[in-house]
Amino acid sequence: MPNGSSTSPEPNAAPIGAVGQDAWNALNRGANPFTDQRFLAALEETGCVGGNTGWQYAPIAQDPAAGACAPAWLKFHSHGEFVFDFAWAEAAHRAGIRWYPKLLIAAPLTPVTGPRLLGHDAGAREALIAQLEETVERERLSSCGINFCDLQDHELLEDRQWLGRFDWQFHWHNRGYRDFDDFVAGLRSKPRKNIRRERRLAHAEGWRYRWIDGRNISEAEIDTVARCYHTTFALYGNLPSLNRHFFQVVARAFGEQFLVCMASRDGQDLACSVFWRNASRLFGRYWGALVETRDVHFEACYYQGIEYCIAHGLEAFEPGAQGEHKIKRGFTPVKTFSHHYIRHPGLREGVRSWLEMEARALERYREDLKSFEPYRERGTSGTP
Repeated sequence: MPNGSSTSPEPNAAPIGAVGQDAWNALNRGANPFTDQRFLAALEETGCVGGNTGWQYAPIAQDPAAGACAPAWLKFHSHGEFVFDFAWAEAAHRAGIRWYPKLLIAAPLTPVTGPRLLGHDAGAREALIAQLEETVERERLSSCGINFCDLQDHELLEDRQWLGRFDWQFHWHNRGYRDFDDFVAGLRSKPRKNIRRERRLAHAEGWRYRWIDGRNISEAEIDTVARCYHTTFALYGNLPSLNRHFFQVVARAFGEQFLVCMASRDGQDLACSVFWRNASRLFGRYWGALVETRDVHFEACYYQGIEYCIAHGLEAFEPGAQGEHKIKRGFTPVKTFSHHYIRHPGLREGVRSWLEMEARALERYREDLKSFEPYRERGTSGTP
């Protein structure tokens, strides 16, 4: 660990791939795919974390035998987190406080809520929180962040008086719909007409859609997934964080839990959306296309996912971060949480004030969103 500490763990001293999969996953509440040992080990195996990526695995909380463990990282930047602290890093820099490296508990590159303090016993998870605090103090790190934690972790961290932060995502909830038409029938007239129009356009000009899972995806289809992903990242001037090898490894590791909705035209695969699922939820993760496809994007990323959830009896569909445009397509606002332990007292109080202002703005934003609610009766969306 940089920062002049002689007591810090050696880089990559105990890779997560060396942790027993069964023992780790036994603590993974709700079988969340992104804190599954297979997902984390695949990122490591394929070089998407570790090395010079700025994500260094910190093996300080990796012993499932202790009753709790966590996906812990030393971060040397703030990219790939989706709970962005760039303003805090700048404030620290101006105050002469070193912000990096910092400690982060997260599913890398994944803005999906789930357990972060893995374990079923609250006492073991409270001990893990204390261990994280001690590590920050002992190693003189700037902070520890725990991003997109579930409600159980949120409550423990509030009790521990970590700084809390929230934001909004847009999720779809299944109210026992018989089929897609049954879902659409519950919407107001304007969003109902918009969805039907978009679906017509998405199936025009010979576009077809098929679902593939990790048990039967071909090498050629993995090539297409990787090309679509990289092409879309390049289109927006971003560097892709994942590589073809990653998609290959996770497809084989997750089998039927790894899903691709492939869009083709004239027999040629040209776009796709990548998903994971567990027993109750579908998670939309990556979209990519080799051609310009506005309506195909909505179909592959949203409407096909809703149909999949209805057909398979899943409770909810999380299509990813951002995007109030999802509201008129049947998705509704849900709070996400993160918590932060900041070592420097002055910086901590400054961030606390900043968070209070941000929270007020986000509550006003939620009130503004009510005018866009797509359902015919408020409260019929199934939002928790």
